[in-house]
Amino acid sequence: QVQLVESGGGLVQPGGSLRLSCVASGFPFSRYVLRWHRQAPGKERELVAGISSAGGVTSYSDSVKGRFTISRDDAKRTATVYLQMNSLRPEDTAVYFCNAGRTWGTDDYWGQGTQVTVSS
Repeated sequence: QVQLVESGGGLVQPGGSLRLSCVASGFPFSRYVLRWHRQAPGKERELVAGISSAGGVTSYSDSVKGRFTISRDDAKRTATVYLQMNSLRPEDTAVYFCNAGRTWGTDDYWGQGTQVTVSS
């Protein structure tokens, strides 16, 4: 059974930090690109960051570059992908989704999302 389970969301003040986690299982995750997307109210879902199957290549949207860091830790039965978010801004408020794709251009599996709210 394919599972992508996010955690780590919450309420944080502007300028603060959060670390999101997503545990992947039930598919050959070591061969998959892992990504974080987000969707704010009334807006389309957007790609935030991605990391290659071997972890050697990362990609970020311009809006988060220099503030967010994606990483992954592949174990035998699960993989965990992290999103370290620093210098958070109110415009980072969104539901954050974990996603896996066999290639950079495919979206095969999705998590349920975790809410991040940046507000004073």
